[in-house]
Amino acid sequence: MLPLSYATPGEMNVIRKVSGNPGVKKHLEDMGFVVGAPIMVVSTVNGNLIVNVKNTKVALDKELAAKIMI
Repeated sequence: MLPLSYATPGEMNVIRKVSGNPGVKKHLEDMGFVVGAPIMVVSTVNGNLIVNVKNTKVALDKELAAKIMI
């Protein structure tokens, strides 16, 4: 398992684990970051990501991206 921040842009991955305190986990899960969901990094800028999850583009800072394992 690797943090999402290490994913190659354009490559499809699957979310394996979402970590963090209960509030952070719920926030990420509410946005569609759930175990088993396909996810693709669209682009990266200074460690921050734009990802496509559940047919929606979402921007994540590097701290949140580190809590999502692929």
